Amino acid sequence: MEVSVLNIKGQETGRKVTLNEAIFGIEPNDHVLYLDVKQYLAAQRQGTAKSKERSELSGSTRKLGRQKGGGGARRGDINSPVLVGGARVFGPKPRNYDFKLNKKVKVLARKSALSYKAQENAIVVVEDFNFEAPKTKEFVNLAKNLKVEGKKTLVLLSEVNKNVYLSARNIQRADVMLATALNSYKVLNADVLVLTESSLKAIDGVLNK
Repeated sequence: MEVSVLNIKGQETGRKVTLNEAIFGIEPNDHVLYLDVKQYLAAQRQGTAKSKERSELSGSTRKLGRQKGGGGARRGDINSPVLVGGARVFGPKPRNYDFKLNKKVKVLARKSALSYKAQENAIVVVEDFNFEAPKTKEFVNLAKNLKVEGKKTLVLLSEVNKNVYLSARNIQRADVMLATALNSYKVLNADVLVLTESSLKAIDGVLNK
């Protein structure tokens, strides 16, 4: 699949790049995508929910009534879980929700996500670019020129570019990340991918091993 290379003004440069069929042209595997997205979202969870157990509550440990002869159910202290205001049974504890995925599964998931975007013609390739200063207006103009304004846009770069990152940070539907840190969730969540020429090479290097 060939894609025209644009400059930051949205004009064709006369060059074309061929998207690697082994990355952008495979039959997407939905189950593997599900696992990769699930793992990414699980890793984002804080897992800090915590409720006090019976032994952690303050209060008297005196038995509320005698064991037998009262005519009612047996009761212990005021913190008993069966009483209103008592302790919670099996409450949440801090935990890590992340889980492991094999490298081959992650690679296949990322290839599947990119292949979906290629099938949707939702990939724009631009020349490597930089902004002289971190200004939101610069990124807004870029989006207008590339005709992706108002769309959820994911820009992939081959190396850290602070000016581009800061210029996009205040735009709600735009995201900038390194091609080497690519993940399925970000790709699928975007309406359009904007790839620089060098980021394409970086993706090849990471996923085509």
